[in-house]
Amino acid sequence: MKRILNIVEYNKASSGIRLANYFLDFIMLSVINYFLSTVSNLIYEATSIEFFYLYSNGNIVWQLLIGNFNYCLYYFLMENYLGGRTVAKYITGTKVISTDGTKPTTQQMMYRSLSRIVPFDGLSFLGVNGWHDSWSDTRVINVKNYYAEIQAKSEIEDLGKKEFA
Repeated sequence: MKRILNIVEYNKASSGIRLANYFLDFIMLSVINYFLSTVSNLIYEATSIEFFYLYSNGNIVWQLLIGNFNYCLYYFLMENYLGGRTVAKYITGTKVISTDGTKPTTQQMMYRSLSRIVPFDGLSFLGVNGWHDSWSDTRVINVKNYYAEIQAKSEIEDLGKKEFA
């Protein structure tokens, strides 16, 4: 288990911001899934390959599998390759960091993305941290507040140092 820095815990995004992130990312995922479904349907009409029919018109089990796959893939790719951010996190000024204040590893991002498909993960925020945060040793922070506090601490540490002209 990684150590947890107080500066990370003090600058966690509020549950309201987290809820906004969830709904904004849900809208983004809906648009992506609609686009992929439409393209899949067009490909099926042109080629009659059964996979593309199942993707766009399959039964509920198939759609849940594809939906969960897209859900995990979206979060993993966005958070891992865009510096801990999704579209919603850019809009709300938040990002994912490791509990020790460093950039999360690819493994942490994978754990975070996969744990989102656990049933009732969304309700896990009634506690202190959500399961996908706790299990991956990550937190979602308010970027502006976090970096302002780091800057202030740095300036305080620099007060005792001599300046040379």
